[in-house]
Amino acid sequence: MESISVFDIIKIGIGPSSSHTMGPWNAAKMFLDLVQRNHSLQDVKEVFVEFFGSLAKTGIGHGTDIAGMLGLSGENFRTIDTNTIDAKIEKIKSEQKIHLGGEVWLPFIYGHHLILNKEKSLDFHPNGMIFKVIFQNGEEFSQDYYSVGGGFVATREDNSMEDRCVRTLYPCHHGSDILKYCEKLKIDKISDLVFLNEESWRTHEETRQKALEIWDNIKDCVYKSINKKGILPGGLNVTRRASEMNEKLLGTQIYKNKNEWFEMVKNQEKTFSSVTKWVSCFALAVNEENASFGRIITAPTNGASGVIPAVLMYAQTFTNFNSEEDIIRFLLVAGEIGTLFKKNATISAAMGGCQAEVGVSSAMAAAALTEISGGTPGQVLMAAEIAMEHHLGLTCDPIGGLVQIPCIERNSMGAMKAITAASLALDGDPTKAKVSLDSVIKSMWETALDMNSKYKETSEGGLAVAVNVAEC
Repeated sequence: MESISVFDIIKIGIGPSSSHTMGPWNAAKMFLDLVQRNHSLQDVKEVFVEFFGSLAKTGIGHGTDIAGMLGLSGENFRTIDTNTIDAKIEKIKSEQKIHLGGEVWLPFIYGHHLILNKEKSLDFHPNGMIFKVIFQNGEEFSQDYYSVGGGFVATREDNSMEDRCVRTLYPCHHGSDILKYCEKLKIDKISDLVFLNEESWRTHEETRQKALEIWDNIKDCVYKSINKKGILPGGLNVTRRASEMNEKLLGTQIYKNKNEWFEMVKNQEKTFSSVTKWVSCFALAVNEENASFGRIITAPTNGASGVIPAVLMYAQTFTNFNSEEDIIRFLLVAGEIGTLFKKNATISAAMGGCQAEVGVSSAMAAAALTEISGGTPGQVLMAAEIAMEHHLGLTCDPIGGLVQIPCIERNSMGAMKAITAASLALDGDPTKAKVSLDSVIKSMWETALDMNSKYKETSEGGLAVAVNVAEC
């Protein structure tokens, strides 16, 4: 089993979906790279992409078509000015041309060169897509890709992602491995073990800086969102709420920049009511930004991108565990727990429902908060287990195929469960726990396999049907 860096689980992304936006975007880049191994893009006469299964059924609401077009255009979701996306897509559609790889202009008719096939699914994975080019000499070349969650992409031939992964010094594929190595190395903090393993990818200092870069992006995302009002895009007419919550909580206080705002939040009263409202504000802010094609932190997915930021913001503003070192250790442990779910179950809602997204992120956040609060390795894993245990069976049924209802509020609930799980674990004795983290991950995967497909990000069941809103 391959090792996965924590920064493959927690990374800079773009909304609204890791599997339905970032995955297809990554797949488009991979396809262009594959084509260019033996050809020049100048040799291409036409390019096609067809999306299947969940990618097609909720593709419009998730921006799958937009991701496909921008990916084929050679745009990078990590660096693109998100304010230019609408104009770029309108240009492709109106002019019926695409700038393939940013090098050659080709005819591109939406609905012909890009198809959302809602009637067919590829048998390898619900999030399947096929890219194809026709060369000037008439030859054709195609490749299938599968968005397997969190922005990760696999092919039918290669599902290992070995080009992205290496073997670490102390491979931790299960919770039991973490406990074994902590005991063997006489380490009392899981984050110390993660530091050692991350050296397979980068230096200790580079790992620290990467974590702090993630934190800076979290603060930027929250601050940007709490200063935005209006209606989220997509047609559901969902009103942004984080800005109004922020105003109510701060009252008449005025801030001029991110740092002033952050200090004001830290100085707020620490009553139960106030703190819970702030946690919700943080989570809503991130997911409202995600819903509007904003830049967010994928942790482990976009649909669950608000949980870890909300809990980390809570730790930084309302607890004593708010140092730079705490930020780094929080993110390392959160990411490590995420790798366990990625390797032994799934972080794709199309495979496992929302238990695989908000459930996993809640487990990650619970473990991370327990770590910086002084919990033992056993208590850290116990917190992750408690959080996931109470998300088992959570369905993914987005109304209108949009990452808005119930997704945005669900992140707030996941954050609160994480904080509660950490509190329970810190007062608990892991040796007396009846359910281990490895057991709950196994149970989550079995639940995913048993779950009806209509509850796996298809908008064909649950709230998506009860509210009866057509895909936007």
